[in-house]
Amino acid sequence: MKVLVIQQRMGIGDMIIFLPYIHAISKKLQSKVSLLVKENSKAEDLCVDDDYIEEIINLDMNKTNSGNHNGLVGFFKLVKIIKEKRFDKIFIFNGSLRFLFLAKLAGIKSIYQYPLFIKKNNIVLTAKNFTEKFTKNNVTTQPNLFLDQEKITKTKNKYKFDNTFKHICIGFSASGPTKRWSIEKYIKLAENISKKIPCKFYLAGGRNDEELFKKFFNSSLANNCTSFKDLSIAETLPIIKNCNIYIGNDTGWLHIASALDKKCLALFMDSPVQAYGKYSKNIFIIVPEGETEETTTHKTLGSNKISFEKVLNKSLELLN
Repeated sequence: MKVLVIQQRMGIGDMIIFLPYIHAISKKLQSKVSLLVKENSKAEDLCVDDDYIEEIINLDMNKTNSGNHNGLVGFFKLVKIIKEKRFDKIFIFNGSLRFLFLAKLAGIKSIYQYPLFIKKNNIVLTAKNFTEKFTKNNVTTQPNLFLDQEKITKTKNKYKFDNTFKHICIGFSASGPTKRWSIEKYIKLAENISKKIPCKFYLAGGRNDEELFKKFFNSSLANNCTSFKDLSIAETLPIIKNCNIYIGNDTGWLHIASALDKKCLALFMDSPVQAYGKYSKNIFIIVPEGETEETTTHKTLGSNKISFEKVLNKSLELLN
């Protein structure tokens, strides 16, 4: 049986959040599945050791309509690709007519899709309900990233992970400035933790965070810091797996760490906690002063209202 799953959301966090439902479909059908996903989801890196996934197919669509699969011509290019693979079933985590027509024109007989034209307020609950309707079983919301044990061991040896230090992944990167706690506060936090516990820090950011990396490496912490700047997502996974905890913004690194079964202290400043923070048992949440987990949303703009003392105290609690 050949099975296709479409997950069109573009973020790393979104890809992680959908993994339990992709795995549940694969288990129910006793068949590996192919994924149609956007390149920015980094599914190829995240799922390289995932035995439930057969193939990653790139969905090249974007908001500027410049992608290879945008427009009418692009749509029929995608139909051709999918039709040639001769899928038996398709699961569409989206209520778009475009993907329904894609499935029908590709000749896929069994089509499972979100209801058309209905706004989905909570991506986790919507995906969970959709999947459980098919599997007829309770489906966990806790994602799981699979990693080859040899990679974990090699990385442990390469970066000299040992019990002399606590190993902390700091996720100071973010998709926008309103979701980012200041780098100066992260440096102060790391310095304060280091005064109480011997630590090494693994800095989760990308090439666009060059100036932020420089500030860390110009601080007193420089000798105990490792940068992710020049590493692929796949290369960072075994590093994070070897860490004790993650501390950082609501970003892709948070969701990766939670799926690698790491305790995560997540600072939610400008995104809905109920959708992006409550799905995992590994995520511990701090919201801006004056807000609650229920009131923190995309309109909160609370990056200057996160209590430093709360972050420090919770970090020390999770490390002990």
